[in-house]
Amino acid sequence: MEAFYTIQGEGTHSGRAAYFIRLGGCDVGCVWCDVKESWPIDAHPKFPIGQIVGDALKEPARLAVITGGEPLMHNLNELTSQLQNAGFETNIETSGAYPLSGSWNWICLSPKKFKKPLPEIYKAANELKIIVFNKSDFKWAEEQASFVSKDCYLLLQPEWSKADKMMPLIVDYVKTHPQWRVSLQTHKFMAIP
Repeated sequence: MEAFYTIQGEGTHSGRAAYFIRLGGCDVGCVWCDVKESWPIDAHPKFPIGQIVGDALKEPARLAVITGGEPLMHNLNELTSQLQNAGFETNIETSGAYPLSGSWNWICLSPKKFKKPLPEIYKAANELKIIVFNKSDFKWAEEQASFVSKDCYLLLQPEWSKADKMMPLIVDYVKTHPQWRVSLQTHKFMAIP
């Protein structure tokens, strides 16, 4: 769908310069999605993998973040192989609703109630990021955390439009459940993509 060079705004790698590769296609259907234009899988141009990697190499950072939509709707083996051969660290942001493909240095699993992750992705996740839209999401977060490895980072992130209401609840929750961390969409505060 698009590719751009920016700062990773959320999660464990927040603050790092990164080349984002956003793939079209998603059927998870999050009501709060801020890139709904990514949903139709056939509405976006296709590019050769060599061109995608070549464009990424024009920027100085060697962190490539594959996102969507839901990027795992595509087989990512060749893309990640070529990126890693070119010296990139490869990170993915996924709901986990599709089979894992590709070679990853970091997997951010952000499961959604609307289309739950496949069981095998939980143990591969380096980071579990739960979007907190309402109070029931804390229970959902704990359910999801029970499936990941003990080394997986646990993050609670307020849904942007509900941040004023949910942030105090998240702060209190993390203070009483210190295995969790707060994640913010810092790129929105910085007004960058």
